[in-house]
Amino acid sequence: MEFAIEAEGLVKRFDEKTALDGVALRARKGTVLGVLGPNGAGKTTAVRILATLQRPDAGRARVHGHDVVAQAAKVRGLIGLTGQYASVDEQLTGTQNLVMMGRLLGLNRPDARARAAGLLDRFGLTEAAGRAAKGYSGGMRRRLDLAVSLVGRPAVLFLDEPTTGLDPHARSELWEVVRELVADGVTVLLTTQYLEEADQLADDILLIDKGRVAASGSPAELKAMAGGHRLDIRPLREEDVEKAKHVLGSDTLSIPVHDLSVPPAVLRRLDDAGIVLAEHALRLPSLDDVFLTLTGDRS
Repeated sequence: MEFAIEAEGLVKRFDEKTALDGVALRARKGTVLGVLGPNGAGKTTAVRILATLQRPDAGRARVHGHDVVAQAAKVRGLIGLTGQYASVDEQLTGTQNLVMMGRLLGLNRPDARARAAGLLDRFGLTEAAGRAAKGYSGGMRRRLDLAVSLVGRPAVLFLDEPTTGLDPHARSELWEVVRELVADGVTVLLTTQYLEEADQLADDILLIDKGRVAASGSPAELKAMAGGHRLDIRPLREEDVEKAKHVLGSDTLSIPVHDLSVPPAVLRRLDDAGIVLAEHALRLPSLDDVFLTLTGDRS
């Protein structure tokens, strides 16, 4: 199996704080590796090391077989990076931002303008191409930022919480772009705190907590770690909530189900107690449940 990104034993310390403590990861070529974790878990530090922006204190990492420290220049020629906040020059137009990046990457002016025009079309920004980026909406700026990171046709794209602050529509648009890139063979490493985002996009997931890998695997494999099915209920009347928790024997309105004969029995007990339900659902665990189970944090 070929891996686009490989890392073993990554350690990074900042004064007394250990941001990464022996992290290992692998991303298969042409897939999305989702890196999840609470605030301060070490996700961004890992991305900065893999993108050659920081050196690890220990361990090693490779992108398409090139060491991120010893062969940093080669790695930079293979990657694109989009962070949590759009990094485009707001005083320049969409076209000017893209042409400038093309020129910095060594394209001649005609090729840079052609590449800019193609990317503006791909990201639905052609009509706004001549406007200063400061007048773009948040979703448009993020799309332009992603377009800038693709000028050099990277084989590997690092997306560090790329949909932070975006509304649901803009987030969905960016998800579709990521799917298209992967279909074209690009490998994506995505850090996110949006569990739905990882569930939608990631082929494999790495869960980092306090600088260490807490779990890794496919979304389905991680969900299995949180147990079997769950029964969720919602009483119609607010005054019945505590009574319902007592019937469930739980501090919440959700309980794990390991025997599928349990839900009908629980629903009968709720009915016997006079509790009318607005809704109930038997579901498989979500990535939220994985987060809570493995880190005790729903960040």
